[in-house]
Amino acid sequence: MRILRGVLAGAIAGLVGAYAMERFQTLWSETAESARPKQIASAAKDEPTTVKAAERLTETVFHAELPEEIKPAAGEAVHYGMGMLSGAIYGAIAEMLPVARAGNGLLFGAVLWWVADNTAVPAVGLSKRPSAYPPSTHAYALSSHLAYGFVTETVRRVLRLVP
Repeated sequence: MRILRGVLAGAIAGLVGAYAMERFQTLWSETAESARPKQIASAAKDEPTTVKAAERLTETVFHAELPEEIKPAAGEAVHYGMGMLSGAIYGAIAEMLPVARAGNGLLFGAVLWWVADNTAVPAVGLSKRPSAYPPSTHAYALSSHLAYGFVTETVRRVLRLVP
């Protein structure tokens, strides 16, 4: 029963953490954009990994193409679904291994960044290999995952206090 409560608390906390991560990324991007010198032409942006995952999921499950107009919403669904799933797994592990909560979720965020962004996502072909990205991209991604981990652990801990 304790593990199940941990999973539920982790899933809810992961949803909140995913929202916090998204807000953090928006703030980071806006700050970087305002600090960057204005350019006449900007480089083409690659689709977010979450949208690529939604496209692949749609092709695999429904044998259809993801319509262009719902790509942003589908990407959001993947982001929040991954946040909840990661949080649920973390919630179970945090119940069994208190060391997993180290740094108030910062360890979790760092491990998730390494496993997801640097290992699993490139392995399934949703991104280039880690060495193809500049250090600034890794700093952005790691910082985002640290924010996610911190918020997820903080919310999980509060939820676990509720009887």
